[in-house]
Amino acid sequence: MVNLKKLTIRSLSILLFMSLLGVLIFGVSSLFSFLNTGADRSKMLRAEVFQTRQYIPNITWAPMTNVGRKMDEQTLRNIEKNYMDAWYIKHISYHTNTIKGIEDYYTDSAEKNLFEFINFNKKENIHIEETTLEHHPKINFFSEDGQLISLTDYGVKEYKRVYKNDSLLIEKSEVSDYKAILLLEDGFWRIRHLVKEPTQKNEEETIVFEQYPNHKIKGINYYPQNSAWDTFGDNFDKETLAKDFEIIKNANLNTIRVFIQYEDFGKAELKPEKLKKLRELLDIAEQKDLKVIVTLFDFYGDYSVLDWTLTTQHAQTIVQEFKEHNAILAWDVKNEPDLDFTSRGKEKVIAWLHQTISTIKRIDQKHAVTVGWAKIENATLLKDRLNLITFHYYEDIALFKEAYLKLKQEIPNKPIALGEYGVSSYRGIWKPFGSSESTQEEFHKTMQSIFTENDVQFLSWTLYDYKNIPTAVVGKLPWRKNAQKKFGFIDSRGKPKKSFKYISN
Repeated sequence: MVNLKKLTIRSLSILLFMSLLGVLIFGVSSLFSFLNTGADRSKMLRAEVFQTRQYIPNITWAPMTNVGRKMDEQTLRNIEKNYMDAWYIKHISYHTNTIKGIEDYYTDSAEKNLFEFINFNKKENIHIEETTLEHHPKINFFSEDGQLISLTDYGVKEYKRVYKNDSLLIEKSEVSDYKAILLLEDGFWRIRHLVKEPTQKNEEETIVFEQYPNHKIKGINYYPQNSAWDTFGDNFDKETLAKDFEIIKNANLNTIRVFIQYEDFGKAELKPEKLKKLRELLDIAEQKDLKVIVTLFDFYGDYSVLDWTLTTQHAQTIVQEFKEHNAILAWDVKNEPDLDFTSRGKEKVIAWLHQTISTIKRIDQKHAVTVGWAKIENATLLKDRLNLITFHYYEDIALFKEAYLKLKQEIPNKPIALGEYGVSSYRGIWKPFGSSESTQEEFHKTMQSIFTENDVQFLSWTLYDYKNIPTAVVGKLPWRKNAQKKFGFIDSRGKPKKSFKYISN
């Protein structure tokens, strides 16, 4: 017994020694590796990581007809990367009033002016939120020794907000040209001069929109029953879509509204498998003679200026990919963005919507653009920029008709649709005085009567009751979750509820 105890202690001592030796060897090797590796300024500042996630404006280079040395593709890519890094670090510095990292992207003479500007803003409690969305650079001169570049950056589309004491002073969109000189130092292209010049290019392009199609919307918001708020996830199934779309078509409906989650689809780097699933959904909808309203940016809520290049890239990719698809009826820029007015700031949300609407319209002049406002009183916002007005209504049914007719008077010359409405049939332990299936039936009967009388276009919420609701949608409170499960016209067992007979008029 004593020998066994000694053997155990000896074994533990050896194990502890080997562990300490391993840690020591790892530490020494890491130190040796660090001492033999040059400083990486992208890791010091993490600018590469930030650029990948937050700053990817559209860049279109003019053909290479420059004076001096011939430009090769690799050098051009390096110039583009360092030049865009310099723009991004300037945006960050103006926003935070810090000078860290500027020396990595600007020469001594250029950084002096930036430092003075930043120090002034800091002293006056001014900060600037800005970004650029488009660059059209042209190389004018490339020195024979490969150390100097002169370029003109035409039509730089900029947006900025200037704050003093955290109050908005100026909000401005403009297009400018920039003259720039870059020097190659320590293997990186740094800006030596960057001079802004006015341009003759108009800030907004004139966009002629084709006439809104003769299509009266009678539709429904759609998620598959086994994939609530996750249409394009792992349970995606074409047979399920075909069956559901057949039910919708046979119910005398002609339109569905689907949702594209911003992060789920890959943000700016769109996931090919997600785009493939969206195309398959649109193909099935076309086969069933259903039109589709595609709602973009679901679960997105940032709106910050520095995020605009990412969201612009996201919208451009999707709209460009599907603008010719016959099933598309309209692009819904964002679901209920007015719910973010309080938390994010109304001016930020509206500015982002304005920019995204412009992005979509530049690519697709065939299909309508709308915003799914949560409140009917907000439906007049951006009405001059939209081709279709949509709003949601979950308030007192007795007040709906008056509110709708008032909106039609305020916007007499554009189509208007009720984009979401409905009532839950949940009545249970968490909500003992909630609505029943009979109450839900009466609600839809009344709404369809109003729709018929006033020629209202509509999309109800929703086809199915759901067994599971993601916490991200309504939170963890059981009375909210259980109520959200019961908005459907078809129950969780696949049986039509009493309200189904009033799914359409």
